[in-house]
Amino acid sequence: MKRKRHDALIPLSHHHHHALVEAVKLKRAGTAKSKFTPEEIVQSLQAFWYPGGNKHFREEEEILLPAFARFQSVDRPEIIENLLEHVQIRSLVQQVIHVKDDPVPLMHKLGDMLDSHIRKEERIIFPMIEDALPEEVLAEIKPDLHGNHKD
Repeated sequence: MKRKRHDALIPLSHHHHHALVEAVKLKRAGTAKSKFTPEEIVQSLQAFWYPGGNKHFREEEEILLPAFARFQSVDRPEIIENLLEHVQIRSLVQQVIHVKDDPVPLMHKLGDMLDSHIRKEERIIFPMIEDALPEEVLAEIKPDLHGNHKD
């Protein structure tokens, strides 16, 4: 049975939904299923990433995971892999945005990685964090997470 996401993490999950939409565009780039040109996909990726996607990663790295580390070890494969994927995704985003050659192969790689990363966060990382953090800590970090504050 699917569990309900804690209120504090809902803004991050909503942002994940938007990222999955971008992932689909990226994975379909250059195929008959795509409704967008590669140039339009790059523009859409830029609009998503600056500042939203990048801010989302920083919030996970600077707020969510440090809170988790107060109660559980972060020296575990799921967390290490998650952080490495953040670096790889950031790199791919920059490559797709700034590539001079055909961006489609990079778009497919980024789309696949984004899709896999988000699903892992939703199915493994977030439930792990929700189980570890006391309610008062989740309430404490909630105002600092994407969508809960004014920029």
